[in-house]
Amino acid sequence: MPKEIRILGIETSCDETAASIVKNGKEIMSNVVNSQIRVHQQFGGVVPEVASRKHIQNIVMVVHTAFAEAGMSYDDIDAVAVTNRPGLIGALLVGVSFAKSFAYALNKPLIAVNHLYGHIYANFLEHDNIEFPLVCLVVSGGHTSLLFMQDIENYEVIGETLDDAAGEAFDKVARFLGLGYPGGPAVERAAEKGVKGRYQLPRVFLDRDDFDFSFSGLKTAAMNLWTKMERRGEANVYDMAAEFQAALVEVLAVKTARAAEKYKARSILLAGGVAANSELRRAAQIEADRLGIKLYYPSLKLCTDNAAMIAGSAYHKFINGQFASLDLNAYATMSML
Repeated sequence: MPKEIRILGIETSCDETAASIVKNGKEIMSNVVNSQIRVHQQFGGVVPEVASRKHIQNIVMVVHTAFAEAGMSYDDIDAVAVTNRPGLIGALLVGVSFAKSFAYALNKPLIAVNHLYGHIYANFLEHDNIEFPLVCLVVSGGHTSLLFMQDIENYEVIGETLDDAAGEAFDKVARFLGLGYPGGPAVERAAEKGVKGRYQLPRVFLDRDDFDFSFSGLKTAAMNLWTKMERRGEANVYDMAAEFQAALVEVLAVKTARAAEKYKARSILLAGGVAANSELRRAAQIEADRLGIKLYYPSLKLCTDNAAMIAGSAYHKFINGQFASLDLNAYATMSML
């Protein structure tokens, strides 16, 4: 086995066309992301058909740029890794089809990567000596899950959302309040100008002993309260944004801390796009400090969808010989396990 293992990662699960080359699961040699945010802003959210077409238009350029930035030729890589689940099926198929063709043409191994595990692995790209066992909160536009991990390759889902994911709730409330898309950053910016507590929203599921989440009720409560306040002439969008964000973040942080306590975790990880939220980071840090354990989260550029996390996480599969065949398919929804 070569001393240096260089893996090309490809990520097209939603609206980011991304490619990256990572050496030995740790050193990011290139990380190229072509974002479609401006395209989808006019629709107030991601349009799957549009996203798929944009991936087709951009993927060759993005991959070529990744090699150029790494100063490598195509044949210098040792494997091709690709996100094949979960995500928008049309978008996933673009990446999977390209990756299979690329691997076949170069006679390189193909590695399938779960998008959510990629988000988790982003922490290991940037942080050394993360202690196990640990609890990881994965929060993104389409997923909210709590995982218990004994080591980097063994994980168990201990809680997940029963309806809207956290990022989805942010998007829907932001659209309702006229704050724009994407919802998470829009709500966070508005919340900075408001005061939480001036309105009262429920902390859903905090009274339960399990580690599941539900944000549909919080979303509906926020919309109903906003409508009522508008009728009274007492509506303040900044205060509503601050209270909604606080209610959602409190549930995420407290449930994560409870899981860490129960499972005797030595670390807490945050992962996914919503992990970029500064209020969530602050609340999670308070809980981690209370428990006397370490909190880790990726830098902002590795919280959102990227291919470095895909290429990095594929390293351990390469070492263990866990390769995919050329009949690899894409799956819109699939268990973390």
